[in-house]
Amino acid sequence: MKLLNHLEEWIITFLMGTATSIIFLAVLHRYTAGLPIPGVQDWLLSLNFGWAQELCIIMFVWMAKFGAAYGVRTGIHVGVDVLINRLDGQWRSRFIIFGLLAGAFFTGIVGSLGANFVWENGMHYASFHLFGLNTGDLPEGPTTPDLEWPTWMVYSAIPLGSSLMCFRFLQVGWNFIKTGELPHHDHGHVDGIEEVEIPDEVKIFEMEDNLHPRDQTYEMRHPDDHSGNGDKKP
Repeated sequence: MKLLNHLEEWIITFLMGTATSIIFLAVLHRYTAGLPIPGVQDWLLSLNFGWAQELCIIMFVWMAKFGAAYGVRTGIHVGVDVLINRLDGQWRSRFIIFGLLAGAFFTGIVGSLGANFVWENGMHYASFHLFGLNTGDLPEGPTTPDLEWPTWMVYSAIPLGSSLMCFRFLQVGWNFIKTGELPHHDHGHVDGIEEVEIPDEVKIFEMEDNLHPRDQTYEMRHPDDHSGNGDKKP
């Protein structure tokens, strides 16, 4: 699992960093090529960055698919769980398991259909051609406009990313059944910044049940009462 986790993170990091660098260079080239600098302008105009936009779109699609699987593993996907958190422990667990299995079922279907589409879109021909088998009437499949890459290679993000996401749903579900815990990500936490103690004047607005804020008017008038259930008459 550690190897798979690191591979997932390396792929996302590489795609994000490379796509950002390519976009930066393409924008820089576009503006500097318009500057009338002798010699440099001619050299810049000879460079072709027409492929940059297409490549970055492909990389961001791959990054999004693998990032979705990473989000399931780390619990950073946004979900509306107000109703589920209101249920007692047994029913809450059932609904959580149902939601995870539903996610695995959906992504499994998308991965299966995506794999079939990729296979019929040119991967079938490429595999037979690679191993020297008779391709017959198998279609080679289309290519991308700028890079002229086989589209089945680009579309492979769908079966690969969806299958990994399906596995992550099953992994989280199995861990929840064994331990009763779900991956949780604190959106308020920033890596590299130390946590500080919340001042008392801010704590009065905390949510005791993690669902409803306290009555601010009452708290300001009765700072010594932190129950939030006192008489709220003016």
